[in-house]
Amino acid sequence: MPTVTLEQWQTLISVVDKGGYAAAAEAMNKSQSTVSYAIQKLENSLNVRAFAIAGRKAILTPAGKTLYQRATVLLEEANQMEAQAQQFAEGWEPELRIAMDVLFPEWIMLDVIEQFTKEHPLTRIEIMETVLSGTDEALLKKEADLVIGGRIPPGFLGDPLLLVSFHAVASPSHPLHQLNRPLNYQDLRLHRQLVIKDSGSRDLDAGWLGAQHRLTVGHIRTSIDAACKGLGYAWFPTLKIQQEIKEGRLKPLNLEIGNKRDVQLNLIYSAGDYAGPAAKLFGNLLSTRMAKIMDSDF
Repeated sequence: MPTVTLEQWQTLISVVDKGGYAAAAEAMNKSQSTVSYAIQKLENSLNVRAFAIAGRKAILTPAGKTLYQRATVLLEEANQMEAQAQQFAEGWEPELRIAMDVLFPEWIMLDVIEQFTKEHPLTRIEIMETVLSGTDEALLKKEADLVIGGRIPPGFLGDPLLLVSFHAVASPSHPLHQLNRPLNYQDLRLHRQLVIKDSGSRDLDAGWLGAQHRLTVGHIRTSIDAACKGLGYAWFPTLKIQQEIKEGRLKPLNLEIGNKRDVQLNLIYSAGDYAGPAAKLFGNLLSTRMAKIMDSDF
């Protein structure tokens, strides 16, 4: 068992932070003799001198400096434990799991996480980036508290969050751009299509045209980089490739039909009306953030 109490460590910290025994006693609403006795008892228990007297001032010894640093961390952890226990008592979830379709802009999610953690820094957050049926499975298997996905399975309710627009693109050097005419389905089938692998067990293909060649990757960022290198064409969310279009690394394909596609992403609570307070707060912050972005002509 520890021989030094949290109160004694707090006294040590107060003496250092306030610059002396008298000031620490006033700040802690205790007598100076009580403060002096607490420090003496701490030193005797550890068999080490935390302070040395220099003139009329008490200064930290080298050992005291180390004890002060460790005590500061110890008290902070103790305060965090108490705050977290209080949250648990109020029904607050210790962890928030979010399944986010890779189509959703990650910078918006990170902005909301930053806002949420400023208010609730002790809540652990896990983000699962999902593709196609992987999003559904995270919901159906209760692997996530909040889900951002393009499909609302039977038995769940969701709110529209973002309409994602896709455009067919390829590197400016890609052979499809050299045809100098509107492209049709047969033109596309002769070239490699870039596909993002379904993160679920159903192995779905969304937008697959049956091209003779395909390159399947696990993340949308890898697919975009592959397109920039001329390794194939694909439909990408416009929001994800704005920089590449601007810099001329990707160029929209001139298709006769089907150049643009739209997918509605929804916000879904896996527990429905029984969602916990952390999940509800995060969902509200996310919806509010999206509403502000849409109002600013996102």
